[in-house]
Amino acid sequence: MVHFNTPQTYIGYSKSVEVDLQNSKMVIISGQVAIDKNGKLIGEGSMEKQTEQVFTNLKELVEQHGGTMKDIVKLGYFIKDLERIDEVRLVRDKFINQEHPPASTLVEIKSLFRPELLIEIEATAIIPKL
Repeated sequence: MVHFNTPQTYIGYSKSVEVDLQNSKMVIISGQVAIDKNGKLIGEGSMEKQTEQVFTNLKELVEQHGGTMKDIVKLGYFIKDLERIDEVRLVRDKFINQEHPPASTLVEIKSLFRPELLIEIEATAIIPKL
């Protein structure tokens, strides 16, 4: 069983997809950027503030599916400037399970869909069913 979280304001993709795995569910979360619930860019020019908003968005989506940030098993990072990775790690470490960090991929990119965006992160979570 697969459930697509596709709000009407999102054209061409789903915010997340939930896959029933019997005793748990896998939640695949589309790339998140530093745009809040109201559509406002957060932290223009600041990698740290943008990363904080991205992780806040990821956290909200995982929680909507009944999970926590500890349920994230994979992160995919798309960043415009690898030299700023330490800023990303400082924020990341406030959100992820430090004891059992998720697998991850990091890719430096030329640009995102809006030029003021510095980072995009996608995630996969495995959430136990209660």
